[in-house]
Amino acid sequence: MRVACLSLLLLSCTKVSPPTADPAATVRFITPPMAGEVSSIMSAQLAKSKAEGRQVLLYCGATWCEPCRYFHEAVDRGELTGKVGALDLVAFDSQVDAERMLLSGYESQFIPLFAAVGPDGKATGRKIEGSVKGPGAVDELVPRLKALLAEAPR
Repeated sequence: MRVACLSLLLLSCTKVSPPTADPAATVRFITPPMAGEVSSIMSAQLAKSKAEGRQVLLYCGATWCEPCRYFHEAVDRGELTGKVGALDLVAFDSQVDAERMLLSGYESQFIPLFAAVGPDGKATGRKIEGSVKGPGAVDELVPRLKALLAEAPR
């Protein structure tokens, strides 16, 4: 009887951890080459990401952009893991790469820009751009990213 009670006591003290997000469902930034045609870069990354079971978007931001900074920090801390799926963001800089992005059809009036990639690496026209300032930027962007990614063919 004592053994049975001791077993019950040990079982009731066992800590049960909540399920964790799939570590493969991370968001990561990919740094593109400093030179080269954006459509070629995006086409190559699209193939690589797809082979790894990941989605890919072109991301364009700037160091001075407050929503961009909040988003980068959240990605770096792993706060988006499990929230938008396995996602590669090819990160271009709006001040450095604007002209070459435009040549491949990636344009926006606001940053951050998240743009869907066609099989040829060019912009599809599906995108989200801009966000609110302050710490609410990430919470405002996540549902919009989910909607954009849900539209993408896999």
